[in-house]
Amino acid sequence: MAGLRIVFMGTPDFACPTLRKLIERGEEVVAVVTQPDRPKGRGQKLVPPPVKVVAEEHGIPVLQPHRVRAPEVVEQLRALNPDLMVVVAFGQILPQALLDIPRYGCINIHASLLPRYRGAAPINWCLINGETETGITTMQMDAGLDTGDMLVKRAIAIDPDEDAQSLHDRLSRLGAETVAETLDRLTAGTLTREKQDDALSCYAPMLRKETGLIDWTRPAQEIKNLVRGLTPWPGAYTSLHSKTLKVCKAAADGTCGEPGLVIRSGREGILVGCGTGSLLIEELQLEGRKRLPASDFLAGYRIEPGTRLGSQPGNHDA
Repeated sequence: MAGLRIVFMGTPDFACPTLRKLIERGEEVVAVVTQPDRPKGRGQKLVPPPVKVVAEEHGIPVLQPHRVRAPEVVEQLRALNPDLMVVVAFGQILPQALLDIPRYGCINIHASLLPRYRGAAPINWCLINGETETGITTMQMDAGLDTGDMLVKRAIAIDPDEDAQSLHDRLSRLGAETVAETLDRLTAGTLTREKQDDALSCYAPMLRKETGLIDWTRPAQEIKNLVRGLTPWPGAYTSLHSKTLKVCKAAADGTCGEPGLVIRSGREGILVGCGTGSLLIEELQLEGRKRLPASDFLAGYRIEPGTRLGSQPGNHDA
């Protein structure tokens, strides 16, 4: 049986396993829609989105509109006559005119167990909030923000020391598996839709650098969760001797101490007092330097007990 005619819409690394899965399944991916190439690095060289790279490897036509809602773009996609659009972390809101084009509509892969964590950064906020479980939801898209009917949900446990990069990678693979199951049910005629309960929803807003500023008066476990949720970007940070210090990996400890004051530093890390308990900084990056294990950092940078972290904001672009 011939595969579905699919227009795939996605941009970052997270979307690539799903695109590869559609290709492996023999679906007819007639076009990939992604964001324009962006300048990157000191030379500001234009770099293609990861999804574009995968599409070109497989000879799939790529469209990169600045505004997907532009009438000429909508007409271009309508002319492709797709059965389905599959959308993964595309980066633009789709207008109703686009949602209405495919005969099976548009299916989105969302990195949370909807209706929880609607919005741009569900992976990060579930870690920041200390969740122990998350997952993937495939959703029949409507004009709202992640408000469409749920199709298939798959849950996974979150490791207590897992950071956003690790969880991102696991969910990206789970997303590919979940969309495959969704398409199997669609073609078999067994796919059912479940409305979301808005009362159970919470919002996962876009991350900003300021999100990562550590408040040492908070409990140690909360700060650890902030570090996990913001690693690798934008990073949880404080200041040390007027320079920005990113905390890349940390553990909560029961030792009591004054918030923001170093209790001790040594091979195991830098122990800092918090509102409740203390935080053991295990990996860090000082402004202008590389990310290092705390033991390596301390070999070349002395931090005495009683040193205060966070007293001055410093430069936030470490």
